[in-house]
Amino acid sequence: MTPRNPGALKRQKELARLEKQREKQAEREQRRKEKKERAPGDPEVDPDIAGIVPGPQPRPDEEPA
Repeated sequence: MTPRNPGALKRQKELARLEKQREKQAEREQRRKEKKERAPGDPEVDPDIAGIVPGPQPRPDEEPA
């Protein structure tokens, strides 16, 4: 079954696409703002491994000591 007005369907899709673009842009702006507000970390510490303790790790089924 074809829509009675294909232009209306196209318009709805376009509006949805534009709304999604606006949301993504707002999320990007929020991340930029949070990044600027974040305190800089210690330059000698790699943020990807900060807080990792070397050595054997506790088993997931054991209670933390």
